[in-house]
Amino acid sequence: MGFLRVAVLDAPAAALAWLGRQGTRAIAALVFLGIAMPPLDALLKPFVTEAIFVLLCLAFLRVDPAALRGYLGRPGLVLAATAWTTLAIPAVFGVGCLAIGLEVRSPDLFLALMLQAVASPMMASPALAALLGLDATLVLVTLVAGTALTPFTAPLFARAVIGPALTLAPLTLGLRLFAILAGSALVAVLLRRIVGLAAIVRHTDTIAGINILVVFIFVAAVMEHVAARFAAAPLVMCELALLAFGVFFAVLTVTALVFARAGRERALVLGLMAAQRNMGLMVAATGGALPDLAWLYFALSQFPIYLSPQMLKPLAQRLTARSPHTHAGTDQPPTRLV
Repeated sequence: MGFLRVAVLDAPAAALAWLGRQGTRAIAALVFLGIAMPPLDALLKPFVTEAIFVLLCLAFLRVDPAALRGYLGRPGLVLAATAWTTLAIPAVFGVGCLAIGLEVRSPDLFLALMLQAVASPMMASPALAALLGLDATLVLVTLVAGTALTPFTAPLFARAVIGPALTLAPLTLGLRLFAILAGSALVAVLLRRIVGLAAIVRHTDTIAGINILVVFIFVAAVMEHVAARFAAAPLVMCELALLAFGVFFAVLTVTALVFARAGRERALVLGLMAAQRNMGLMVAATGGALPDLAWLYFALSQFPIYLSPQMLKPLAQRLTARSPHTHAGTDQPPTRLV
């Protein structure tokens, strides 16, 4: 009987660990599963905010304090990358959108693009960087710094650029962002103390599998109407998809060029991080009160986010093969996220 209980408990853990080991393949498959299962998507949509909170908890749970201290000892690159992703990118988006009059021509699309711009990088960015063998530590430190600033910078840009297109008051947006981020960090700290670092390291693959399942909740929620919309208006959906891919790779390329002096590997990983905006966090902060076109753009934006690790894998492998495998701020090999 004891053996049976152990087997019953071990089977789900083994399945989650297997899923976690699939890496970029599993991440890429999420968007297609979301499109193929609209009834499940509808069931999961009410749980987007909770899913984002769990993802944030998992990300903070896997923070390596030693790796953070290593980069904080030489913070120049981190500060520059943080300023770029939290201030420069939203400013460029805002100026560009206003210059072409997008706020008048398509207010809903303008809102979606600006929420994408003011969002911090995705909490899954360090894990995706690690899957590619890139410097996950640099991404993690920049991510933490940028995420900490988002409750302050997002409301400022919301007031200055988005204006009446955002029905949620900037102060309310900032407070919700702060509550989500601070609450998830607190939960992660408590779990870390209760469970212990050794157990977290031991179950890295299982945690990664849980992360993939929770990511599916968000992906499925935003993919609910994608298949039907493609059938009803294929041209419009293709245009939105092209825009999503164009924005993603434009941000990636420009960021990589800006940080080219830091080295090709670091430039690529910073570009990948900057392009992977945490739109789920903004959805959670706004309570999901977004126009239909914004939801569709967010849905199609998941394609480049989750397909790019698989697409960029050959390039990442070439860069890491040429690099000395040491990173700014430390003399150690890239730290694996726990």
